[in-house]
Amino acid sequence: MPLKFRLGNGEKGVLRTSDLLFIQKMLKTMRNPKTRFDSREFVEKGEDYLFNYVGKNVGGVDEGRRNFLKGIVIGIAAATVVGVVPGLRVLVPPVQQASGFPKSLLTDSSGNPVKASSVPVNSPIIMLFEYPLTGEPNFLINLGDKDNNPVAIAPVEVTVPQTGKSYKFPGGVGPKNSIVAYSAICQHLGCTPPYIHFYPPNYVGPSQLTAPEPDTLTAQALLAAKQANVPALIHCDCHGSTYDPYRGAAVLTGPTVRPLPAVLLEWDNSTDYLYAIGAIGVATYPEGADGTPSQDPNSDLNTSQFGSSVGDKTQLQASTNPFSGS
Repeated sequence: MPLKFRLGNGEKGVLRTSDLLFIQKMLKTMRNPKTRFDSREFVEKGEDYLFNYVGKNVGGVDEGRRNFLKGIVIGIAAATVVGVVPGLRVLVPPVQQASGFPKSLLTDSSGNPVKASSVPVNSPIIMLFEYPLTGEPNFLINLGDKDNNPVAIAPVEVTVPQTGKSYKFPGGVGPKNSIVAYSAICQHLGCTPPYIHFYPPNYVGPSQLTAPEPDTLTAQALLAAKQANVPALIHCDCHGSTYDPYRGAAVLTGPTVRPLPAVLLEWDNSTDYLYAIGAIGVATYPEGADGTPSQDPNSDLNTSQFGSSVGDKTQLQASTNPFSGS
């Protein structure tokens, strides 16, 4: 049975069963890491990007379908449609706010504080925590050399290729200044673990060129690692973006034009506890960021597609070893 809703001009529109099925297919495609919908490009190009995306990845866009998509994009009866079709919020993100960045203690699954000295060096296991908002994943990595000795990560200036602007990454923390934290959301099209993850030194080699997903490295990534003289990488298997974890997650290979945002960490040497205290890098907040670095970790987060503030604690989770099947 068709669903009717009232348009802004007083006319009634009809959401047909075929429209519902089309929306379901479109949402599934948008969430697929291989065909991820680029919200930043959508903001820049508007409905033309949406039409091209749908035509390429979902199906043909005739005049009727085009008008239907316009109705969603422009927001005509958007609240009604979103209420009728759960999941359509990908086009109309909820607004969440948090006043400043919380100081959040990293804990384990039992609620006990994580000690920096217990974080393994060059671990292949994906270690994630949410910060500063729920639903926003970040890597925690204890970086080492090819012999798995901790490497002190020095402060460095990180350039944003998209804009040419730069910002100061403060370096690592912990007993050896080797622990860092970066966003686990690829800055190209938003792929998340396990498609993007840390590649320890023993997995940065020719054998990964033919490894199964999500552990495939590109020849460009291997070359970039050699040229940058780094033993390990963060690499996204969706489209090949590569980041340098030793230098503030700077871009090593595209297609990304933005480094991974970094979570600012604090280490209490009297307790060995780790705290997340802020973030720096490509501005994630507010929405519609143009790659301008966020210089003030105490500034309001403003609007976001994620959840509410994590508060004074955030749980570190060992999600998976992506190389276990290699």
